[in-house]
Amino acid sequence: MTIEPEQCKVEDALGILVGKWKPIILLHLLDKGTQRFSELKRNVPGITQKMLTKQLRELEEEDIVERVVYPQVPPKVEYSITEYGRSLEPILSAMHEWGKNHTLHKMNKQSKKSS
Repeated sequence: MTIEPEQCKVEDALGILVGKWKPIILLHLLDKGTQRFSELKRNVPGITQKMLTKQLRELEEEDIVERVVYPQVPPKVEYSITEYGRSLEPILSAMHEWGKNHTLHKMNKQSKKSS
């Protein structure tokens, strides 16, 4: 690895992705495509409306998520991942795989301790 620690931008990346809900929101948008606010709320159980709004706004500010408002009554708002946001797919996939492997590692370590 040739990353100089004093020039590391991991902290910048984590600032965008960190949080309980952002990765889940992004994975739903990557998997299912454009969704209305109510669909996202339904697909992310446990998230409050206020938190979903906050997380989506933060992702929109970073050009990761696009928000489209349709001028109709009642208002229709849709969210989708931007082309730039799609560049996070391999990162999220790698993090998922690492998390899955880490869970197995912990389970194996725990079972060895109890044997």
